[in-house]
Amino acid sequence: MTCIVGLIDKKTVYMGADSAGVGNLNLRVRKDLKVFKNGKFLMGCTTSFRMIQLLKYQFIPPKHPASLSTDKYMVTKFITAVRKCFKNGGFARSENDEEKGGTWLVGYKGKLFQIESDYQVAENILPFDSCGCGGNYAMGSLYSTNGRIKDPKKRIMLALEAAQEFSAGVRGPFYILT
Repeated sequence: MTCIVGLIDKKTVYMGADSAGVGNLNLRVRKDLKVFKNGKFLMGCTTSFRMIQLLKYQFIPPKHPASLSTDKYMVTKFITAVRKCFKNGGFARSENDEEKGGTWLVGYKGKLFQIESDYQVAENILPFDSCGCGGNYAMGSLYSTNGRIKDPKKRIMLALEAAQEFSAGVRGPFYILT
């Protein structure tokens, strides 16, 4: 289910999401948004609405010590706090003695990160990223509009529309935040 799209333009992170809730072959358009702010963090989530609820309402981002780079903070303090939140909220899963979470995008301090289900923190070399079942369609759209369309919100909307056209798990309405 889902398409989450993130884009950096002039050190500002923009993020958009669809509204589909999909399970097996069932689809519901949800009122609760997949893209939201938590303090200084912009987040857009796939995987589970429970994960979204925990990150939005229960997760308290840890203080970012000035001595840590943004990358090191995300990989250490931030992810440690996320793992604790997921465990306490009953979302973390264990498969073959390996802890699993979910996949989502995080915008912080002008950077865009993708958090993978094994809690790795990835940063794309390109100034955009996407996740969810419509992610590859959105990436193609973002690539094709890079340098051609200046408005970041228009680029995100086009990417979400492309994902909806080609993925059965993506549905509007679409929401974009900065």
